[in-house]
Order: sequence, then structure tokens, then C-alpha cells
Amino acid sequence: MSKTLLFLNNTANPTAVPPILEQLRGDDLEVESAWAARSEFPPSLDRYAGAFVSGSPHSSYDREPWIEREHEVISELVRQGTPVMGICFGSQILASSLFGRGQVYRRSVCEVGYTWLDVAPDAAGDPVCAHLARRTRMFVWHNDDVRADHPDMRIAATSDACANQVWRHRDLPVWGIQGHVEVTVPEAPRWFERNRERLEADGVDVDRLVDSAEDTANARTMLERFLDFCRLPGPTGPGRRHSVPPRVGRGSGCRNTSPR
Repeated sequence: MSKTLLFLNNTANPTAVPPILEQLRGDDLEVESAWAARSEFPPSLDRYAGAFVSGSPHSSYDREPWIEREHEVISELVRQGTPVMGICFGSQILASSLFGRGQVYRRSVCEVGYTWLDVAPDAAGDPVCAHLARRTRMFVWHNDDVRADHPDMRIAATSDACANQVWRHRDLPVWGIQGHVEVTVPEAPRWFERNRERLEADGVDVDRLVDSAEDTANARTMLERFLDFCRLPGPTGPGRRHSVPPRVGRGSGCRNTSPR
């Protein structure tokens, strides 16, 4: 019997499920989209094998009613033991939900473009980060950062401009990725064009970015392995017990600019 992944859509587009997520889910994992940015949350959270939290043009510290509610939803998912992964804004609201609103702060300069990540050596023992090369490429675009100094946070990857590109909870099946592993080479031209106005406002030459789109397949293994983790045998709902992944080494501490 197939399991169900909850996709929390934090964009203005009601059909924003990333194509790569549909491609990777296979026949044994259904994707159910909830339009969080319009306050459309599931009435019950106890039947999901995992949750994927999207990016957003908003910040996790914005005082929007739906963002307040999403903090509650994420906290409940984690309390139930549901595996959760967030990208960009998703990573930030995960950190804010688990570690407090002060865990996310405004950067002085936007980080945008393809960048090298330095991966922690012991990330090799993590079920989601295990296939990352010691240095790997990822597309990033963010004006907010997640601080990297919480004792329950383990940093799996950093970059020269951001001390917390990939993190996970010390004991819980929760992962945050600052970049956009969902942007594939075929999807990049549409993704960049759809966000042209905002990218240009952040100083990006969009045409050049389209022409230089890179295959970040190695970084995308984190999404692939997260979906595999959600497929693990066992019950869903309150009381579930996933094996706690090995700890990833600690590190130190990006208003979000995810797609609409």
C-alpha cells in the first residue's frame, strides 16, 4: 500500500509541487499538496509518512496568520515523529518552529547563484546526506539565514557565504536545506523566468543565469534519500518510531527568496 507525503506549499501558486518531486515519488508514495500560503492545512496530520516544506517569498518571522499556523503544524508533525524536510523558507520555518523565532535572521547581502558547499565529514553517516561529495554544487537564493549555534542542531554543509546551508536535528528526523535542490537543468529556465522580476531586484542577470544552469544532481540526492527515508516500513501517526539517524557534526550560523 502506498504512503502519503504532505507537501506544504508556501507559494502563491496553487499547483507548485516541484516536477522533480513528482518524478522521484514513484508508485509507492503519493504527494498530497496543502496550500499553506492560503491557510489551507489538513484537518488531521496523523496519516503522513513525511512532510516536505516548500520555499516562499515570505520570511518565517513575518506575522502573517498562515505563517503562525504553519509553525503550529510543523511542531505537531515533529511531535508525532513525522520525517520533515524544508527547503529555503521551509528550512527557516522548520528552525523557527523547533528552536525559536530568533533562530532566523535577515542577511546583510542576498546570496544567489550556484555555489560550492563544504560538507561535514560525518555527514556520510546521515541517511539523507550520506551521498554528498565533500564538495558539492547547489543553487541558492536567500536573504535570510538560519543561525547555526543551537545545541540541538547539527550542521551538515556550509558555504563561504553561509555557515548553515544544510542542517538536521540532533535526534529527530528533520532536515533543512537552504538551497533549491528541486531546480533541475530542464526546470531551471522556467523557474528563473517565473521569478525574473524578483531575481533582478536582487541583482541577478537572469538571462546569464538561465544560460549557465548547472546539473546539481549530487545535492539532489538529499531529496531522493529523504523520500527513501519516508518509505521505511512502519506506522504513520502519533507514536511512530523511526530509527534515529547518526548525529552530524555541529557547526556555527539565511528573508527568503523562493519561487512564488
